[in-house]
Amino acid sequence: MDFTKLQNLLDEQVNWPEHYQFKFVVKSEKKMQVLELLDEHHVSEKLSRNGKYTSITSKKLLHSSDEVIQVYEKMSKIEGVISL
Repeated sequence: MDFTKLQNLLDEQVNWPEHYQFKFVVKSEKKMQVLELLDEHHVSEKLSRNGKYTSITSKKLLHSSDEVIQVYEKMSKIEGVISL
């Protein structure tokens, strides 16, 4: 994935450092893979009604758009993760 547009937008609109919030949806059986990548984030989870999917929200103080992009790049390597 090319995150150039997102990075440019972040650089224009965010004054770093800033608390940045991520939202992901993943099949519940892959939830632990996502949580491992967010080990230093403040994380909350919500299970879907049927338990098949988990919505994960995380927040962390980041110092640049590069750090944001790094998180999204790591998540893109986990099959089935939806970034919101």
